[in-house]
Amino acid sequence: MDLSGIISISGMSGLYKVVAQTKNGLIVESLIDKKRVPAYSTNRVSAREDVSIYSTDDDVPLKEVFQKIYDVEKGAACIDHKVADAELKKYFKSVFAEYDEERVYVSDIKKVLMWYNLLQKEGLLDKKEEATEDAKPKVKANAETKTKATTASKLKENKPVKTASAKVKTQGVRKTGAA
Repeated sequence: MDLSGIISISGMSGLYKVVAQTKNGLIVESLIDKKRVPAYSTNRVSAREDVSIYSTDDDVPLKEVFQKIYDVEKGAACIDHKVADAELKKYFKSVFAEYDEERVYVSDIKKVLMWYNLLQKEGLLDKKEEATEDAKPKVKANAETKTKATTASKLKENKPVKTASAKVKTQGVRKTGAA
């Protein structure tokens, strides 16, 4: 279960997947309708992998709570987050008995269940086999890494290095005023 790249944005409903990073923020894709929108640095963004739920002992990461729901439901969707509050509390207690009933509100339970159902619908909660180091394909170096390596080797050999600024012609000094 990998929640990296899954975020929520304050003031915007649902969950979002980080698609790209820009100078001013992020480009995110809604998991609900697949629309891409910018998330600026002024937006309050929180990663789902950093969220935890209060329990009677220690805080439990959201990932572990999702795993408990996943195990109870055997990978299927859980109850709808729009049912009665008493039923939500009863269900959440059956799944995660250690949660702190005083600090975890019904609104928090609704969010957790809504997020679980959304991630389950998108197939992001499926258990994926961890690839070992030997089984991982080797990634080719990208162009920027190759350029840096080539430049470094030329500098060691004291050869001239062509840069983008070397291609630009400079203008001569312009004389102004009377001589």
